[in-house]
Amino acid sequence: MGDDIRVLYNDTCPVCRFEIDSYRRLAESHGIAMGFDPVAKAADWGLTQDAAAQRLHVVLDGELLSGMAAFRAIWARLPRWRWAAMVTGWPVVRPVMDFVYDRIAAPVLYRAHLRRQGRQGEI
Repeated sequence: MGDDIRVLYNDTCPVCRFEIDSYRRLAESHGIAMGFDPVAKAADWGLTQDAAAQRLHVVLDGELLSGMAAFRAIWARLPRWRWAAMVTGWPVVRPVMDFVYDRIAAPVLYRAHLRRQGRQGEI
């Protein structure tokens, strides 16, 4: 795909789009090779759009990562965010952050996504 890391994110989610756009700007301003794909490209990743909308995905060195592992992969490459990759990877913090993302943040954002899709008549 040409970039060191590629990010698949739900561009229809305002929160997701805002966050990923900030990562994109930071990567571009520092010349960091990072590609970004909208949820509509999910099939290119071997995922359904629904699966892609449920959590953040990253391909790093040919490996598909999702959830907090995907965030850590992004953060590890970005100035001002490397500390977050390090801290959320600590043995005591990692399982807590994984739990918070998997059980709270991702489901809340996904339910909001489903509500938006329902209002648009796409369900």
